[in-house]
Amino acid sequence: MEFVSHCVSDTYELAKTLASRLKGGEILLLGGGLGAGKTTFTKGLAKALGVTREVVSPTFTLVREYSGEKLKLYHFDLYRVESEDELQELGLDEYFAPDAVTVIEWNKPGVALPGKTVKIDICDKGGEERLITVEGL
Repeated sequence: MEFVSHCVSDTYELAKTLASRLKGGEILLLGGGLGAGKTTFTKGLAKALGVTREVVSPTFTLVREYSGEKLKLYHFDLYRVESEDELQELGLDEYFAPDAVTVIEWNKPGVALPGKTVKIDICDKGGEERLITVEGL
């Protein structure tokens, strides 16, 4: 599925639509260049899941945890992770839970992920316009 977002509120609407289909246990892999809108998408998803805390990029902490109305949200940023050993130390697999949605920015190729994965690619088309492609939902 492809979606063109012309502004942040469009991206939030898409995230809301996707959130309505999530049951828990899903892993969302967000791709796109720096500044493409991965964290913006996650903010919209969090809002749709009933998260009331401010969602911020986990760039320097690697993971942020949020509680929603029905599901938890785990938000990872693996941009700075260099190796499989670092991923093991992070304990990524401990966050894959049936009562949570896990969002991973900058997923590392070759990492085995359990359960249902949904790939979301965000392409910056200039200005606020984004082409968002969703596969696996």
